[in-house]
Amino acid sequence: QVQLVESGGGLVQAGGSLRLSCTASGSTGDIHTMGWHRQAPGKQRELVASMLSSGSVNYADSVEGRFFISRDKAKTTIYLQMNSLKPEDTAVYYCNYYRWIRGDEFWGQGTQVTVSS
Repeated sequence: QVQLVESGGGLVQAGGSLRLSCTASGSTGDIHTMGWHRQAPGKQRELVASMLSSGSVNYADSVEGRFFISRDKAKTTIYLQMNSLKPEDTAVYYCNYYRWIRGDEFWGQGTQVTVSS
C-alpha cells in the first residue's frame, strides 16, 4: 500500500500562483509514476502533470508552460508549481501514485484549488 498526503490548495486570483505538495509513504520505491490529476464540477478527472521514477515528465496541453512538476531527491514528494492560474484551473486536485510492476495505483484525498476572475 501507498499512502498519499496532499497540501497546498486554496483560493487565488487569476494570474496568481499556488504550489501543491504530495508526499508518498508505505511501499514506495519501485518503478512508478507520480502525478497530479484534477476534476472540475461536472467534468471527468484529467491528468495535469506526471513524473516517472526515471524523471521523465508529462503535462496536459492546457497547463504546458504554466505548471511545473518537480520532486525531492528521495522521490517520495512531488510538487506542482502552478503559475498564471486561470479560472478554468479551478478543480479538486488529486495526487496519484501508479506502480508499474504491480499494476496498481493510489489516490490522495484531493485538495481544492479555486481561481477567481
